[in-house]
Amino acid sequence: MAYITKSVFLRFSPEVVDTPIVYCLAHDFQLIPNIIKADINPQKQGYIVMTLSGDEDDYCRGIDYLKEKGLEVEALVDRISWDEKTCTQCGACTAVCPSRALTIKRPQMSVEFDGSKCIVCNMCIQACPVGAVKLDI
Repeated sequence: MAYITKSVFLRFSPEVVDTPIVYCLAHDFQLIPNIIKADINPQKQGYIVMTLSGDEDDYCRGIDYLKEKGLEVEALVDRISWDEKTCTQCGACTAVCPSRALTIKRPQMSVEFDGSKCIVCNMCIQACPVGAVKLDI
């Protein structure tokens, strides 16, 4: 069996908010969940960005479980690219990056990008005033 790690974006409704999905992924499907970012609004709608690690068959069964429970599941397979020449080093992208893929290197005060940490949440694309951050599809 192949061991994999994949990033997923989960969106859920108020009907699912009380379901222990992370526990079930770990306990019932032997997956290792790592929550990168999560939010629930006052109407109890929310999302989770996480990586799931484990056996590929268990991963597929876990994803099927999430869909059966009514969650929207999106695999994060796209990648973000950062154009150092276009970047003005303003740091706007670093302020919104939840995974710290974009950071300010000190004392130089220069923006650095580590693509291996990127969860493709697209927040940096929206924050960049000069278009130095783009989606690679």
